[in-house]
Amino acid sequence: MPLTHTERHLMERIGWLRAAVLGANDGIVSTASLIVGVAAASAGRGEVLVAGVAGLVAGALSMAAGEYVSVSSQADSERADLAREREELRTDPAFELEELTQIYVGRGVEPALARQVAQQMTAKDALAAHARDELGISPHTQARPVQAAWASAASFATGASLPLAVACLAPLTQLGWFVSLASIVFLALLGVWSARAGGAKVWRATARVVFWGAFAMAATAFVGAVFGANV
Repeated sequence: MPLTHTERHLMERIGWLRAAVLGANDGIVSTASLIVGVAAASAGRGEVLVAGVAGLVAGALSMAAGEYVSVSSQADSERADLAREREELRTDPAFELEELTQIYVGRGVEPALARQVAQQMTAKDALAAHARDELGISPHTQARPVQAAWASAASFATGASLPLAVACLAPLTQLGWFVSLASIVFLALLGVWSARAGGAKVWRATARVVFWGAFAMAATAFVGAVFGANV
């Protein structure tokens, strides 16, 4: 009786997890840095909120466009490799069978058994076998431009809305400090979530996200204070 395998692997999340974490992190850091920088220049709440909203909209659209173009390039390369592999299977199937056999031999399978496995895999779906074992293309890692674009835009907007909400509620005289501290907390929570979703060590992912986010906000606050004092 065949077994029903229902285990879900972390690699199945890689298509959207990378884009989501990158978008949320960039949304929090860039918007918080922008707000802190403008606030450090002694601007009023209206100017701070306009800058924050503009950063949210521009950043979300930029992330979506960038992810779509980048992942589309990857998808084009995958399609070109698959088309070439399909043609090679049509014109020289014997060579392709031997190539697949040697791949399995290189992974430690005994030659006779590797040949048998290659023949069975070729009989079932030759292109899928070569895509997976020769090209490293699988359904879990295959490029999906639209999915990546939507995940990046939505996660950026979600991340950016957090420091923006704090800027709406914080006292104007301490707005920069409130946004900075709250954003560090948001980044820490993002680090914990991304680590657990990706199966990584929580402390390492959290420390990495918090350090670079705090550095970006500090640098932007310094620039805002310097230019604000000179304007």
